[in-house]
Amino acid sequence: MMLNPEMTPDANAAAQDYLNGFIDEKTTADFLCQSVRTIQKWRVTGYGPKFYKSGRSVRYRRNDLLEWANGRRHGSTSSYSAA
Repeated sequence: MMLNPEMTPDANAAAQDYLNGFIDEKTTADFLCQSVRTIQKWRVTGYGPKFYKSGRSVRYRRNDLLEWANGRRHGSTSSYSAA
């Protein structure tokens, strides 16, 4: 049996819902392999990924986290610039 590599419209919609859904700080920290405290510090300094805030509630979207993480991707240490 051969698997169809193309996603069905329903599966594609489910994937988009998953990526666009809001997640909390703890889930965000797990997603990025960081501590909650690090995520909080990033938010204060403006270094971290985009976030949403309503009252005291802070939420992130997985799409924003992936975009932020991909912007920090490097092919080698010699091509990396911390500046």
